[in-house]
Amino acid sequence: MNWYHGPGTWSELERVLSGRPGPRGPENPHPGDGSDAPAWSRKRGGYTPPERPRTPGRVPYAELHAHTAFSFLDGASSPEAMAEAAAELGLTALAITDHDGLYGVVRFAEAAAELGLDTVFGAELSLQGGEHLLVLARGGEGYRRLSRAIARAHLRGGAKGEPRYELAELAEAAGGHWYVLTGCRRGRVRRALERNGPGAAGFDTGGARAALAQLVALFGRDRVVVELTCHGVPEDTERCDALAALAAESGLPVVATTAAHCAGPEDARLASVMAALGARNALETHAAHLPAAGGAHLRSGEEMAELFDRWPDAVAGAARLGGECAFCLLYTS
Repeated sequence: MNWYHGPGTWSELERVLSGRPGPRGPENPHPGDGSDAPAWSRKRGGYTPPERPRTPGRVPYAELHAHTAFSFLDGASSPEAMAEAAAELGLTALAITDHDGLYGVVRFAEAAAELGLDTVFGAELSLQGGEHLLVLARGGEGYRRLSRAIARAHLRGGAKGEPRYELAELAEAAGGHWYVLTGCRRGRVRRALERNGPGAAGFDTGGARAALAQLVALFGRDRVVVELTCHGVPEDTERCDALAALAAESGLPVVATTAAHCAGPEDARLASVMAALGARNALETHAAHLPAAGGAHLRSGEEMAELFDRWPDAVAGAARLGGECAFCLLYTS
């Protein structure tokens, strides 16, 4: 069976989606294995929170850009581990924004509910030409609209891992129920800003201004947010200064994010190896594209306030936006 293109027949697809085990044979010696833990079970067990108590942070902060292991080869930690780390760090909310899917949201929501952590749901959408669009759902209606848009793109693509989005169609699908962040280095604004290479001398502020104006025209001025990220690389300050200036010029809010790909610094080596595998590069070759010192992990509000002391509105803005978008998926009809 060619799993890259999914099950070969409709009956097999229905069996997989229904969670029924396949027939026992050489390719499936353990038909009771539902492949979602615990081992050899067709049903995932309930979540048990760790003993560590949740401690409110002194500086309110919500992480709005984070990937789990469901971003295959681009995230290193489970949804539960991300929720546990966020709760231990005292975050006011956590957004899971995996690539082109909402695969881990139920596990994330169940863990967060036990931990008393507010949840935000979104996705990083892979547009044509390698461009990314980071979307956060504003409540249950935004979540439903995002789910439909992702499903439509996967059906249009016709093959696993090849969704096809139309940006104008996404703007119509949002209907004011999404926030769009300018995102990572593959986001439209960051790509335009760094078109000539990193560093202050290479920044193309004119191109970035035009790219930001395009997002505003599509999604609305009150739904576009400029994202600032610091990972300890030399151009962080110059890049964030340029983005913050564009936001101020356009009358747009800024938010700080970690763009986390793992729960904590102890997972950074695993995240680096997985990123290199995903890029089909040797680790030493791919290292130039990775954050310095494994910086793409969750951080407390206090640590973010220190990192972003030059742009204090960004940390406060993240907390505000997280509060506006947070809702409990488990009780949404």
